[in-house]
Amino acid sequence: MCVVVVVLSMLVFGWLRSLPGGPVSAMLGERQTPERRAALEAALGLDQPLPVQYAKFMERAVHGNFGVSTKVLPGEDALDVFLSRLPATIELSFLAMLLAIALGIPLGYIAARRQGSYVDTGAVIFSLVGVAVPVFFTAFLLKYSFAVEWNLLPVSGRQSTGVDATRVTGMFVLDGILTREWDASWDALKHLILPSVALATIPFAVIFRITRASVLDVLDEDYVRTAEAKGLTSRVIRGRHVLRNAMLPVTTTIGLQVGGLLAGAVLTESVFSFRGVGDALATAFREKDYPVLQVLILAAAVIYVLVNLLVDIAYAVIDPRIRTR
Repeated sequence: MCVVVVVLSMLVFGWLRSLPGGPVSAMLGERQTPERRAALEAALGLDQPLPVQYAKFMERAVHGNFGVSTKVLPGEDALDVFLSRLPATIELSFLAMLLAIALGIPLGYIAARRQGSYVDTGAVIFSLVGVAVPVFFTAFLLKYSFAVEWNLLPVSGRQSTGVDATRVTGMFVLDGILTREWDASWDALKHLILPSVALATIPFAVIFRITRASVLDVLDEDYVRTAEAKGLTSRVIRGRHVLRNAMLPVTTTIGLQVGGLLAGAVLTESVFSFRGVGDALATAFREKDYPVLQVLILAAAVIYVLVNLLVDIAYAVIDPRIRTR
């Protein structure tokens, strides 16, 4: 884990300094002169050798000092920008992954059990569409249909402007539940539905396909036929022999999809003006806010690595053979 994060920090460090203009031009803007540029480079230590710059960069990163935002939230600490936007993305990603798992695993199992049927064929086609259609197009389609044309759900944002809500965790639905402000919680949930559905399309399709393929493989195993020959009920066979053994590759897929949700969140949050990490990342790229870019990319890498660690731990919980080894 540490090696992955360190290597990525090197890549981020080198990439940001290879962009045209660099952080100095972004900070000075139109006020840039050779004298001011040289003075700011000296103040930031950018006139020193790259190994020295990287060592100081890592030292500041360990202490949470990534600099000050220049465009996303001008004057705010870059780490505070990330922490303030993180609850929104957690809320959005949690609901999107919940939808993907709740639909993908059962539908994948049903399609495998009814291989070759109309249900199986229709589900496979639907999953292919989910993978093939870009997230931003799905988001625009949902927004136009349900928000603009039919006026069933909010167009954008995280909560209606007229709602008076108490902030506790930064996750608006959870805050409404904790403070028993049910109207605020329901309003925030309505704002979550469209972006979470758009974000869930690709994870759902991948989880469905992996579940279906895994269940088909397990159904052909000798121990399943042996369980059927012993006269075990279908419920016991499904739960103890089929689903549990089929969940290992599905667990891996879920972990990878959770780590990759940030990529989809960039587009989804931009379409729905959902002020989360993805929206901040898109703004930072567009406006060349290098301090925010640094902290967001490194934080995303740490989250991805931690999620995969949890997946490895889940292996041991699901499969006792791994605990034995």
